[in-house]
Amino acid sequence: MTRLRAAVLTLGCTAAALTLTVGTAQAAPGSTSTSCSSSLTPDGFVDVQWWNSAGCGSGFTPNTKKIMQLTGYPVGTVVNACGSTWPPAGWTIVSSFYSSGCQYSAVPSLGNNSWQLKRVS
Repeated sequence: MTRLRAAVLTLGCTAAALTLTVGTAQAAPGSTSTSCSSSLTPDGFVDVQWWNSAGCGSGFTPNTKKIMQLTGYPVGTVVNACGSTWPPAGWTIVSSFYSSGCQYSAVPSLGNNSWQLKRVS
């Protein structure tokens, strides 16, 4: 019975991971999704918000993030993003600022933690 449970759990986790990968890979520009902080932000996406959620574990560190798809935006588009991930290729940092929604540390500061990004190529 234990092996059966382990197999079912493994298959369920694999299906969930494939669903997240397929769902984010085909997202339209500006589309958002939510993931636990333990998941890497996919290429072409940026983090746009952080918070603490029981669904992603426990503790005081923000453990859940909203990510936004940037692939497909036209040159000249400007967006705000958390400084927790580097901008994708073709995007440059225009300015930095503080945002309470981008506190991704257990010991937050009032220092700049967000960027204004611009699509340049």
